[in-house]
Amino acid sequence: MSEIDYEKLAEIELQKDEAEDTQSEQGETFMPPPLMDPELNINHPYYDVARHGIIQLAGDDNSGRKVITFSCCRMPPSHQLNHTRLLEYLKYTLDQYVENDYTVVYFHYGLKSLNKPSLKWLQTAYKEFDRKYKKNLKALYVVHPTNFIKILWNIFKPLISHKFGKKITYLNYLSDLREHLKYDQLNIPQEVIRHDENLRGKQKGKLPSVVKVPPPRPPLPTQQFGVSLQYIKDKNKGELIPPVMKETVSYLKRKGLQVEGLFRRSASIQTIKDVQKLYNQGKSVNFDDYHDIHVPAVILKTFLRELPQPLLTFECYDHILGITSVESSLRVTRCKQIIQGLPEHNYVVLKYLICFLHMVSQESIYNRMTASSLACVFGLNLIWPSKGTTSLSALVREEEMERDRKCLLEATALTSCTGADARHEGSIKPISLYLRAKSCSRSAFSNPTDLRSSGQKPCTRGASPLL
Repeated sequence: MSEIDYEKLAEIELQKDEAEDTQSEQGETFMPPPLMDPELNINHPYYDVARHGIIQLAGDDNSGRKVITFSCCRMPPSHQLNHTRLLEYLKYTLDQYVENDYTVVYFHYGLKSLNKPSLKWLQTAYKEFDRKYKKNLKALYVVHPTNFIKILWNIFKPLISHKFGKKITYLNYLSDLREHLKYDQLNIPQEVIRHDENLRGKQKGKLPSVVKVPPPRPPLPTQQFGVSLQYIKDKNKGELIPPVMKETVSYLKRKGLQVEGLFRRSASIQTIKDVQKLYNQGKSVNFDDYHDIHVPAVILKTFLRELPQPLLTFECYDHILGITSVESSLRVTRCKQIIQGLPEHNYVVLKYLICFLHMVSQESIYNRMTASSLACVFGLNLIWPSKGTTSLSALVREEEMERDRKCLLEATALTSCTGADARHEGSIKPISLYLRAKSCSRSAFSNPTDLRSSGQKPCTRGASPLL
């Protein structure tokens, strides 16, 4: 069958899908989706595309990899969206993550004759994504696939390598995503949720009944993951730094500081679960047994991400969102105020973490992990909202809007203190640890820039008995 025949067949299948969807939706007609991000600045270089919310950052998967979603239902009719610009914006977004392992979730529902890109565009798009995009894409989940997808697969099969093909997983229902990633972090369009409900309604009697999840059990006395800092402190003789953090940081200081891509790579999901289980049972963990330096790195990120409340606390969320609206000359002062307002325990743990990350960034000539890279990795592990999705609203520095749409949060730490209380007395020197918008925004639209050094050494050995 020729390519033209396949394209005609694909169009027929797409029209069939539309007819079925229209019937299940009781005759709803296709309407352009509303603007998805009204806070997006009109000066954004891809405002015309980004405003629809087609591409979004959606937290992490079960391996700690960043998740990017593509929602077809948010694509307006083709005459209202420049597909060349869409491709440019997609690359613009992915460029911020391709140095790290990442995952893509493609919500197929909503692709219609009115808004679908041409076959030529799809072929161009696939060719545009060279090795750097494909190598670190570890999983591509296609949700609600139809015969249209199967036909596309036949068209692209000669172009797609066997290795890349193994990364693609087809999921018939949204619930299937729970096995692979943190479902609650996803900002799933309501249209997709309704479609999923319709599909399940048609399959009543064919699908196994949903098993009710039993109420959570009380944590073990030795529990480390998913419990509060206070709980860990109470069960560990008043120690402020959790054992998981102490052991992972200590190991990485000894053996990981010069490892290229530290914190960028993922590890075996089963290995991470096994290590978590050992910690939760109060058993010792020897990272040498796993022969993978990325295991302790992922464990550290996982520990932070599974805290019931983020290290920077829910209370600080709105204050952090407001940092970029503060005049640049006052921004460091505002950051200090936020950090100083943290609970004492959170402050000590944050300082411990940031001083370690500073050590990592000092070896960036070897590990390629600049402060900007570390911010990209750790952003969503330090702050998220108490409700809704885990991504932050767009944080845009106005004075850099035209140049690189850089968005940051300057986290600060002490260097000259000798104890926890000294933050209110001693001098405070900022560590400019950038939590870039691509780590924390719905639209994922900032560009990477390097750490702007203050000329001061943020953390020094012996600065605190905790370090």
